[in-house]
Amino acid sequence: MTGRRPLGRQFGWLWAAYAVSAYGSGLGFGALPLIAVLALHAGPAEVSALSAMGPAVGALIAVPLAPWVEFRRKRPVMITMDLTRFAVMATIPVAYAFGRLSFVQLLVVSAVVAAAKIAFNAASGAYLKALVPPDDLLVANARFESTNWSSIAVGPPLGGAAIGLFGPVTTVLADALSYLLSALGITAIRGREEAPQPTGKSPVRAGALLDGWRHIMGDPGLRALYLNNMLVSGLIMATEPLLAVLLLRQLGFAPWQYGLAFAAPCLGGLIGSRLARRVVARYGRHTVFRTVGTLRAVWLIGLAFVRPGVVGLVTVMAVELAIIINMSLYTPVLATYRLEHTPKHLVARTLTAWSIGQQASIAVLTALAGLLADVTSPRTALTAAGLLILTTPFLLPRRTHTPQHEPEPTPCNGPAEQPNSGSR
Repeated sequence: MTGRRPLGRQFGWLWAAYAVSAYGSGLGFGALPLIAVLALHAGPAEVSALSAMGPAVGALIAVPLAPWVEFRRKRPVMITMDLTRFAVMATIPVAYAFGRLSFVQLLVVSAVVAAAKIAFNAASGAYLKALVPPDDLLVANARFESTNWSSIAVGPPLGGAAIGLFGPVTTVLADALSYLLSALGITAIRGREEAPQPTGKSPVRAGALLDGWRHIMGDPGLRALYLNNMLVSGLIMATEPLLAVLLLRQLGFAPWQYGLAFAAPCLGGLIGSRLARRVVARYGRHTVFRTVGTLRAVWLIGLAFVRPGVVGLVTVMAVELAIIINMSLYTPVLATYRLEHTPKHLVARTLTAWSIGQQASIAVLTALAGLLADVTSPRTALTAAGLLILTTPFLLPRRTHTPQHEPEPTPCNGPAEQPNSGSR
């Protein structure tokens, strides 16, 4: 269990800000693909392109942001990224109200939101490492994970109902407002945060853009987990637009049923995240990586067998429940391991590199799945994703180790004030 260990008022504000933002995203779960399908009548290729191109462009934008985030105070960065996402998301309901919404606008919004998300997560991960004692990192990450899954359990059914009652852009407006409230919550965090003081070389030198990847690829455990995570995340996320088309257009599911199919299984996320600390204490982190990392990959193939009606709805929910229980147990353990094995002066760049790799993988695999679905069918593409993900356990590390001490910063970087690994 994550327990109710007090982590301090500052963490409480950070957690509250995350919760508001997460619940806003829960309401807006899959909002852009839904708008593309329902308002712009997009087909499988266009929906997959939207899900692929936005994150891909966002990842490219985020590359030069990594050193910028690393060498600045993290709270102002998080506030700026929240306000950026609020402003760009708010353009969608405005354009829709005036009949000016276009597919290109959805692409631009998706890209900007993806880049801001990467920068926010890098800053929050670095901030959490300084805010929470090392022994409490797993507890903190498990709380974020639990909040994330509970928001998805509650949000999509309400979002689907709101779309049915008030139109397809309703949940986008709610999501936009949640970023604004998140920014206000982070502003409420008190305490002085010292700005990192780089010396010698410029912090924005060309090599600084690649420092995160150098660190990941130079650590055998992180390297294996990184490659595994890219493929697993990419394949799971590639199924989202395919399922939107399959369930909404081909099998005739209503928007509220689509939301329910993904929301109810998220209650399993509360189970996995709350068990993380206990399971690690009993079986060890390596067992979690190898066993749970394998179990989260074996269920995706079940989506290829979805049928119309109640049976199809139950099939989707059962598959998602199995995946989510294992993911929610695995993710906070991974997030904690990643922070423990990254020196303070590299946290933001490492998390940025991690997010960019994950986004790029999602983009490429989503685009390929969309093309395959357009040439064949969404069901065929789902089958291919389900079979390919069965190979991912071979990428899991054979061994992991616990760091004995925090690595010292290099001479060209001062100590960075360093939160969360898991943000949305």
